[in-house]
Amino acid sequence: MKFKEINPSPRTLMTPGPVEADPRVLRAMGAHILGQFDPEFTALMNETMEMERYVFQTQNKMTYLVDTTSRGGLETVLTGAICPGDKVLIPAFGRFGYLLAEILERCGADITLLEREWGTVFEPEEIEEALKKDSYKAVAFIHGETSTSMMQPLKEIGEICEKYGALLIVDAVATLGGAEVHVDDWKLSACISGTQKCISAPSGSALITYNEQIEEIVKKRKKVEKGIRTADDVNGSLAGIPSNYLDLAQLEDYWSPRRLNHHTEATSMQYAVHEALRCIMDETLEARWARHSLNDKALCAGLNAMGLSIFGDIEHKMPVVTAINIPEGVDGKVIRGTLLNEFGIEIATSFGPLDGKILRIGNMGYSSQKRNILILLGALEAVMLQNHVKIATGEGVAAAMEVYKNAEK
Repeated sequence: MKFKEINPSPRTLMTPGPVEADPRVLRAMGAHILGQFDPEFTALMNETMEMERYVFQTQNKMTYLVDTTSRGGLETVLTGAICPGDKVLIPAFGRFGYLLAEILERCGADITLLEREWGTVFEPEEIEEALKKDSYKAVAFIHGETSTSMMQPLKEIGEICEKYGALLIVDAVATLGGAEVHVDDWKLSACISGTQKCISAPSGSALITYNEQIEEIVKKRKKVEKGIRTADDVNGSLAGIPSNYLDLAQLEDYWSPRRLNHHTEATSMQYAVHEALRCIMDETLEARWARHSLNDKALCAGLNAMGLSIFGDIEHKMPVVTAINIPEGVDGKVIRGTLLNEFGIEIATSFGPLDGKILRIGNMGYSSQKRNILILLGALEAVMLQNHVKIATGEGVAAAMEVYKNAEK
């Protein structure tokens, strides 16, 4: 039997993830494999931790990678910090709030869901009211809800959680590296992200950080597996962490000077994340946030000028995802299919109550480029016209170009 060499078609990925990996990241992945305890490699691990602290805007000692996707990173932190029976408040305003509940229910947490209409965000007063009514070990929140394109302000909520003694665990999978995230300033107890969105590397690593409060919980749940434990490894007083692979206690030791032989590090992904973080540092976070914001402004100006309506509470729209209402009488699958097949551009649909009602456009990481925004707007205009949607011909690209022109002044 013969099989084809891998040779993917060129694509412009304008989805909410995955997005295009920076070419420098892909080149780094082709480097020679090193042993996981080779001093050269452990030095790279230490550098990765230091660069992560910059990107998360934190001084947390426990800031490192987990060899899993972003969902695995969420599960690692949630199941390590939350014990069976712990009460957790989950304010859900889209698909991924329900994912947090799904993960925590499976490990025996006592979940309270606070639900909001998709396309809106929570007011700080709503969270405070819930925390007044009952005592919670933690609040688990989505920062950027890609299913709706909404971004939840967190600074006041961090202060409220601190006031009521609740941990604040945040999913920043979609926002880290593209929108402002300030772990320490916002008083986040833990924050989790992934590599396939604004970090601009392939999917396969999760970036995590957590404070001393969670570190203490993890220490009390520690149980090193029998085959590698020493006389100094004493079981903690709390219920053990249910997963061996996603065990925060053993992962801490793996990333520490002890270098506990927990698993074999994904060498090429470590190279990828190291280079992706180095690219962010070279650009600087401030410049990166500004780039995403400018491209978002140009995209929205183009969509509005074209006559397409943007979904949701515009004041709280993410700068890295834009959702548009599908015009009446048009099949969203046809729009997406034509963009992909005729222009090589991929955008996304949504889920649940928004399935078939909106289209989502990503503006993330390496894909967040002036060139991509202009090409997408031009292609989207052509596809809408082909599907007999009444739009202002020629206005979309012109409006976006005007935004870029004004930014250069």
